[in-house]
Amino acid sequence: MVDKRRKKSKATEQDIQEIELFCDHIWMEQRLSDATLSSYRTDLKLFASWLKEQGQRLLSVGEGDIQSYLACRFQQQYSGRSTARLLSSLRKFYGYLCQQHRLKVDPTQQIENPKIQPPVPKSLSEKDVEALIEQPDLETALGLRDRAMLELLYSSGLRITELISIEVNQIGFVQGVMRVIGKGDKERLVPIGEEALASVQQYLKHGRAELAGSDPNDWLFLSTRGSRMTRQTFWYRIKHYAKTAGIRTHLSPHTLRHAFATHLLNHGADLRTLQMLLGHSDLSTTQIYTYVARERLKQMHSEHHPRG
Repeated sequence: MVDKRRKKSKATEQDIQEIELFCDHIWMEQRLSDATLSSYRTDLKLFASWLKEQGQRLLSVGEGDIQSYLACRFQQQYSGRSTARLLSSLRKFYGYLCQQHRLKVDPTQQIENPKIQPPVPKSLSEKDVEALIEQPDLETALGLRDRAMLELLYSSGLRITELISIEVNQIGFVQGVMRVIGKGDKERLVPIGEEALASVQQYLKHGRAELAGSDPNDWLFLSTRGSRMTRQTFWYRIKHYAKTAGIRTHLSPHTLRHAFATHLLNHGADLRTLQMLLGHSDLSTTQIYTYVARERLKQMHSEHHPRG
């Protein structure tokens, strides 16, 4: 049995040599990173150590041996992601052996990957978002800046990196849209809500010049030194405002982005539109929000339906 608590027996010298030959081969062929090679090596050595206890070797296993190992991992409560990574390592290894004509049959060929429940993004209620946005002091330049950043983040579902990278000329005030440069330098046009647009205009009119000082630049959101805001600084500001608003929900840098997506779905937006707004290249990435919205609908039904 796989046991996380005890030191595992070492693999045989022959199996270790096979693993190293494999790692050398894929490094030469695919130029993988040290971290990826280390993952392959670790997974294969753990499997080889377990095989040694069963009186088996890497080159003599069948599908049943791998299934038994997976069953042992399940009993020891290894995560689905960990097991999926292990299977990926085994597929690579046995695929390599088949390519080298050292095995006729790949023992991983008929084994299905474990189903992995994607992590559910943390979100805020609409009431909490309103409370968070109301916290900045609009009598100060910093407060005007922070209010505009929070409004824009929630209105448009931006990543924080995208938000702090916006330049003034990327905002189309007449059209009510902004040009966003996302992951992989992909450009998209994102609509801006009326309140967010008004907050940005107030900040530009009454706050940004004070922060810019004598060294002007094109960044929309500036630090107290007049340079571009950093992720860390804005993340600190969000946590501060959440605390003053009495929000106890665990926050992440993407919390308002998740809230944007969840609230849009709750109010009838479709997945394709949401995918474009968020800048996701794959619709499957967006689909996680359907789970969040569905759970929220269940909760609302339970709370408000007379027979909920």
